[in-house]
Amino acid sequence: MPTTLIVGATRGLGAALATAYADVGHTVYATSRSSSPPSSPSHPNITWIPSIDIATESAGTALASALPPHAIVDNLIVTAGYFVSETFDEPHWSEQVTMYTTCAVGPLFAVQALVQAGKIKTTLAGTGDTEGGKVVLVSSESGSIGLRHQKEGGGNYAHHASKSALNMVGKLLSLDLKERGITVAIVHPGFMRTDMTKNVGYDQYWDSGGAITPAEAASSLMPFIESFTLDMTGEFWAPRGATDIGTAEDVMGKNLPAPLQLPW
Repeated sequence: MPTTLIVGATRGLGAALATAYADVGHTVYATSRSSSPPSSPSHPNITWIPSIDIATESAGTALASALPPHAIVDNLIVTAGYFVSETFDEPHWSEQVTMYTTCAVGPLFAVQALVQAGKIKTTLAGTGDTEGGKVVLVSSESGSIGLRHQKEGGGNYAHHASKSALNMVGKLLSLDLKERGITVAIVHPGFMRTDMTKNVGYDQYWDSGGAITPAEAASSLMPFIESFTLDMTGEFWAPRGATDIGTAEDVMGKNLPAPLQLPW
């Protein structure tokens, strides 16, 4: 039975993925920031690991220690994120620090701690594995410098830039982990109807922007992860294509395929 670890699973895409993987028979470990396991999502295949805040320095080592001794992860999916809206006139120093820490710094330390603890499947000599595990970093098309365009303007500096930083973290991790057979995928799962996008006012664009539910995003992301191979490691993809990326045709042209590899 495959093992999937989801960091940030109490709501949105993380919650949808936890349920979906549990439904297909995976052993799912799911993290929450709360000190007590949440009541939802609930499933016999889901084991909650509480008190994991990706924005803290100790989160990675705490997570590695909390996993059972026998647990070796096939899929590590980091969905944790933080988004506070900003304009040029009103940037937010402390919120920027939190966004960068949550979206780019924390994921690196979590992956590093899990790999060093031997908690992610590898192909190193003596393990007997034929293929390694997969690390999936949930980024956003907003982190693509190449897709930024005048028609969408500026603003939201730390959210977008922290996702760009996450993309670089993923690329560098892919170089460090390739010899272990661990694949690193960086993905834009789609523009989603979540509390996070609603809280920054993006719900006004849900209909016009083709926003999808977290369950819909999970349903397209899971087969993409399954098909993602070591020769693709370190690449940035939109499994659903360009349907919800407003600048894609301006930058990349028309009749774009799905899945779609995105520019950095």
